[in-house]
Order: sequence, then C-alpha cells, then structure tokens
Amino acid sequence: MMERMHDSPNHLLRTVDPVILGSRVRAARVAAGLTQTQVAGTVASTGYVSRIETGTRRPTLDVLSAIADRLGTTVAQLLTGTSAEEYDAIRLMLDYAELALETGEAQDAEAQARTGLQRASTAEQRGLGSRARYLLGRAVEAQGRLTEAIEIYEELAGEATGLELAACGIALTRCHKESGDLALAVETGERIEQRLRDAGLERTDDAVRLAVTIAGAYIERGDLNRALRVCSAALATAEQTDSRSARAAAYWNTSIARSLKGDTSDAIVLAERALALLGEGGDRRNLARLRLQLGRLMLRESGTDLGSAITHLTQARTELAASSASSTDVLRADLALAQAHLAADDPGRALELAAHVRNDAPEDAVPVRIDALITIGQARAARGDADGARADFRTAAQQLVGIGAQRQAAQVWCDLADLLAQVQDPEGALTAYRAAMAASGLTPRHHAREQTGSVTAAG
Repeated sequence: MMERMHDSPNHLLRTVDPVILGSRVRAARVAAGLTQTQVAGTVASTGYVSRIETGTRRPTLDVLSAIADRLGTTVAQLLTGTSAEEYDAIRLMLDYAELALETGEAQDAEAQARTGLQRASTAEQRGLGSRARYLLGRAVEAQGRLTEAIEIYEELAGEATGLELAACGIALTRCHKESGDLALAVETGERIEQRLRDAGLERTDDAVRLAVTIAGAYIERGDLNRALRVCSAALATAEQTDSRSARAAAYWNTSIARSLKGDTSDAIVLAERALALLGEGGDRRNLARLRLQLGRLMLRESGTDLGSAITHLTQARTELAASSASSTDVLRADLALAQAHLAADDPGRALELAAHVRNDAPEDAVPVRIDALITIGQARAARGDADGARADFRTAAQQLVGIGAQRQAAQVWCDLADLLAQVQDPEGALTAYRAAMAASGLTPRHHAREQTGSVTAAG
C-alpha cells in the first residue's frame, strides 16, 4: 500500500538522486577527516568512492552500508539527509495517524498527519511527505470535508507515480463521486488509469481497485452495462493476480450493478463472496461498508427477514463509526436503517433518521443529501402526507438530473407518479411519468405517428 512504500532502504537507494547522495557522502567524509582511499578500505576502490561522490555511480546497499560504518553515520542519514532518529520519529508519527484513522479518530489523525507533513518537509523527506499528505487527505475526507480532501489528493497526484498514483486515483474518484460530480469522477479515474497503463501497472491490485471505483461512478450515472463490463474485466485481472482484496472489490461493485438491474439474488451471492474475502483481511472500513451493502440487498429481496437485515445494518453502522470510514459512510448506514424501518411499517422512525441525515450531511456530499430527501418523501407518503412527499420527490429528481444521475432521477419520477396515482391525481401522475421518460432519455415518437397516419390516409 501507499502508506508503506517509502520505508525500505532499497527503495530509498533506487530513488535518491545520486548527485545528492554523493554530496552527502563527501560532506560526511570531510567531516570525519578521512581520504577517499580510507573510506574505500577493502570494500571498494578509491575511484569507485570518487564516482559515488560526484554522482556518476549509484552504490549497492552493501557498499553504502560499509561506507556509512567507516564514516560513523548511518545508511538512513546518507539516503535521507536526516538522522535515523528523526526519520523514525516522523514515520512513527504517521503510523499513529494511520492507527487513529482505523479506529475512527479522524481529528487526531489529521493533527498527527499535519505535524508529520511539516516535519517531513523540513527534513526534505519526499517519501514521508507523500505518505503524510495522503493520510491527511484521508483524515479530512473521513470528517466529510470532501472539497478540501480533493485539493489534497490532486496536489499529491500531480507528482505521484506508480502505486502512489493509483491510491490517489482511487481517493479522487471516490471523493468526486461522493460530492456528486459523476462526470469528473469518471474522467479523473480514467485519466489516472491511463497513466498506470503507460507505466505498465495495469495488472496491480490498486489498478484493479481503481477500475472498480470508476465502475461505481458508472453505476451512479445509471450506465449499468458499462459498469458490469468494467467489473468483469477487473475481476478477471484480480483472479489472475490472486488478490483477495481486488477480487472482493470487483465482486462488490458487480453485486451493486446486478442488484440495480433487478438480479437481487445473484447480487446477494456476489456480496457474500466479497464479504468472505474481506473477512480474511483486516480492512475494517470496507468490511463494514460491504456489510451495509448486504443489508441493503436483503431489503430488496422479497420475503427477506427484516430482523436479519436490520441486524446487518446496525452492525455495519457501529463498525463504520469505529473505523476510518467517512462521516458520509455513517450517514448512508443511517439512511439504510431508515429504509428498513419503512419496510417494517415504521415511517415515523424512518422520517426521524432521514431528517437527521439531511441535516447532518456536509454541503458537498450532494448524493447522500438527495438520498435523504427521497427517503423523507417516502416516509411522508407512508404517513399520508402526499403534498409533502410530492415536493420532496420533485426536488430530489431535479437535483439528480443536475448531477448527471439520470437513471436515479427517472426512478424518483416513477415513484412520484405512483404516489400521485394513489391519491387520485392522474394529471400529476402523467406529468411525472413524462418526466421519468425524459430523464431516462425516452421521448414519445409523435412525429413518427403523424407520418404513419398520413401514409395510411393517402392509401
């Protein structure tokens, strides 16, 4: 993972500028009062040490270790330009930040990451600085500050390469999707995906996870066939690399797309496979999010045990709140519980939960705010408040069109049409059905009917 990739001395030796490394070796040699011949000893020639100092030769780790011993310093000092103690102190601080994230202490994680970033910058530690910036982005995202998180990830992605770039791509795609900018989510994800392909990294675990994150944005846009194609390709790659986490991600998003196409039973099987794979690892956040998805699927399945669904959803909510999940993830769990209470004929509790989500959701978490409004409308309809439900559904559908979620908008218009038909408002129902057709891209073929009629008459 990105958080750990800069800790290895071998990695540091491969990535350090040889000119900078050479200047550090020379400075340490001069400070120690030694000649190049004395530093070389029996492990290298004098010319070899000279070429190291001028930056024209990158030493092996064994040779550099022997030189560091003769100079009375450490390999870390030569590779990083800072003491081993300071390097380890910064790394430990970032470990604490990551641990705080995983235990749901996002504010503490943010403070640790900011301090670590400042110290890494002072010590000119790009690797530790990148890790600190990424953890800072995650901490800010976990607190629901999506716009700020996007800015942090964008800055990091601009200079990132390799797996670090893949991690940024996943985070950026996820944040753009959560903020409701589905077009930018797809565009950003696919742009970074191409950079990974150019670097020959398209078959890595993180590249697979990026692909299925992009598929998630396609799902939100209603392009389920495209999402399923992306997930199928990602799953095939994940199975070849034998990656549990990548396979779980592919199963997960395929499950969502299948459920939206009406294949709820297949979706539950896929979700359970993903749950089993994630359960073998230590990814608490995604395990809880997947448990949430399974609970949602159970609500969609006819004849399901509502008690079991609510148990899954309640457990998911508790686990999300105690993990590195964002506040938006927790609010989505509350919305799922509201839907469960609707199914259990308790619209009052459903309305209470959905209103809480609507009030507490960050301003830039547009999709979750819209989902809360839809649930509020459904609860009001269940309580007989047709006028209140009508206003909620109309507003939600218009906002969905605004973020490019055409399929969801069409579904909301259909729900409104059904409600209006139930309260004996056929004209309003017809208007809502037409809006659903428009949102789904369908229009009546009036012109074709007129042409057909004129031909018939002439015959």
